Amino acid sequence: PYVMVCNHQASLDLMCMVEIMPNRCVPIAKKELMYMGTVGWACWLSGIIFINRQKTGDAIDVITQTARTMQHENVR
Repeated sequence: PYVMVCNHQASLDLMCMVEIMPNRCVPIAKKELMYMGTVGWACWLSGIIFINRQKTGDAIDVITQTARTMQHENVR
């Protein structure tokens, strides 16, 4: 298992990131994207894990649980 961190600045960067991401890779995105209409639906349906950056404790809990799942099931 591994974690890849990307800080994209424009929507075009997302298309490049999708091309270079390995199989079975699940992105983590800010929760605000979930409320962006069609983009939010597409992200939710594709299995993106959303974190609430406004509540640091909640974001840490989500990322910690994701890391534990990755280690326990040996998946990325």
